[in-house]
Amino acid sequence: MSNIDPSALSKEKILDAYERISHYLMKTPVHISTTVDSIVGKKVFFKCENFQKTGSFKARGALNAVLSKMCQEKNAKNFAGIVTHSSGNHGTALSWACQTQSIPCTVVVPKDTPFNKIESIKTYGSRLEFCEPNPTSRVEVAGRLSEKNKLLLVKPYDDYDVIAGQGTVTVEFLQQIPDLDAILVSVSGGGLISGISVYAKSINPNIKIFAVEPTGKRLGKCLENKKRNLEGKEPTFLNTRAEGIKTEMCGELTFPIISKYIHPDDVFTVTDDQMIEATKFIFKRMKMVIELSAGAAVAALFSDKMKNNYPNLKNIGVILCGGNIDIDNLPW
Repeated sequence: MSNIDPSALSKEKILDAYERISHYLMKTPVHISTTVDSIVGKKVFFKCENFQKTGSFKARGALNAVLSKMCQEKNAKNFAGIVTHSSGNHGTALSWACQTQSIPCTVVVPKDTPFNKIESIKTYGSRLEFCEPNPTSRVEVAGRLSEKNKLLLVKPYDDYDVIAGQGTVTVEFLQQIPDLDAILVSVSGGGLISGISVYAKSINPNIKIFAVEPTGKRLGKCLENKKRNLEGKEPTFLNTRAEGIKTEMCGELTFPIISKYIHPDDVFTVTDDQMIEATKFIFKRMKMVIELSAGAAVAALFSDKMKNNYPNLKNIGVILCGGNIDIDNLPW
């Protein structure tokens, strides 16, 4: 397992990112619900990244990467544009970020990406390339296009500029609610939870960061064994309806960060049915549109594990990471 490069990701890097991107983005609100508080027996604060530009937190990391990398003279001279691979939200966010700077963008997406996310990417004028629905194909196609067309590859999570941008969620959140005891974060490749952990722990070393995963990811076991790839096999996508968190393995850069800050016991595993019920709850009771990836964190909040294992926590933050659900094909 590689070590964290402290010069590449720190509280200061995240604050620099916030200064760089904040005037382009929304300072997303924090919502509360007395109904939720009564159910879980704690005060709960929902950080609404579903209201962010492009409908998810991904706009933060994408924009920081574009502004950081393309302001470098060598990159501006050597690359004709940017390419990435994504199951939807990162591709949309990077497309938007490139549009703000008039930079051509190409997005590689799996063939089974939901129609609403494909249409969202097109809205910002990016070129779409389709690949087979597995992580290896995504990476190979994006790499080939990068080399062939002289495009700068911006990875969706294994990039320190992206991670620093995602960490700006916590800069705002801890300004808004300074006395949080814990934050629940849904995990896919690990960019969001890495950025959140680095900044939050630098402000309050005692704050708990909870990782929320779909069934089959086995992040807790990976952390116990200090191995991101337990069997040394080819990466795959998980069999979950939450396409935003279907990446099986955390990244090569993100896994060491997660290993440093997240205890294996602080990983919550939720089923698709639990995500769906939690998502429906937010629709009905809080009148907000969220996607299943965000519903995963809500499901963890409502879980028996939260009730039984963490009775002393008083103020819990929940990251509603996105709201890009296909309204014409709801997953229930």
